[in-house]
Amino acid sequence: MTYATLTKLLGLTIDEALLELALTHSSYAFENGKQPDNERLEFLGDSVLGFLVTEHVYQTNPDLDEGQLSRLRNASVSAKALAVAANQLGLGKFIRLGKGELATGGSEKVNILADAMEAIIGVAFISSGLDGSRTIVDKFIIPLINAEDVFLETSEPRTVLLDLLKKQGKPEAVFEVAHVGPDHDRTFFAEVLVAGELVAKGEGRTRKQAEANAAIAALKTLRG
Repeated sequence: MTYATLTKLLGLTIDEALLELALTHSSYAFENGKQPDNERLEFLGDSVLGFLVTEHVYQTNPDLDEGQLSRLRNASVSAKALAVAANQLGLGKFIRLGKGELATGGSEKVNILADAMEAIIGVAFISSGLDGSRTIVDKFIIPLINAEDVFLETSEPRTVLLDLLKKQGKPEAVFEVAHVGPDHDRTFFAEVLVAGELVAKGEGRTRKQAEANAAIAALKTLRG
């Protein structure tokens, strides 16, 4: 896939040199004579993205309070959500990485993909203003808010679960966590109990991840 193909997917006309800069990771820049990297564009894109998503969730969710709007926005602009969008575009194939990052699968790392996506939004703003950035956000970010499975994985599932149980008039969830393995290689197993009854289970490499996966499973069960 070429830059021309990428710009066609984006639906914008973007200068190739600027697009290449947006896809230049700091590791590549450092290894090649400390060239410019995409961090400034990432900074710009992050701010533009935050505004556009905030505008969208505010206008489309008139019944949500400030806390609920904040959680919805934060989930939509999280690294996981941005990485999903980046993968839809195939950005991993384009990101210029240093040898170390290439060797460790940098093109598939969530944070690297998310940063590149923000840089692309920054480039769109420079090239076509707010409308240009909005084109990308509307096409690749906003749909994630309405994709339940994707959204649950990129939100704060424990908080979402708490809100759902409250609305259903049920007591708060209790998480019970156990682990196996040595300190350096543990696997955690979490169970979600509501009113003493097991609702769902989850596992992960950390306690937080196991609890999050269990909460996601519980949300799917309760929404049923």
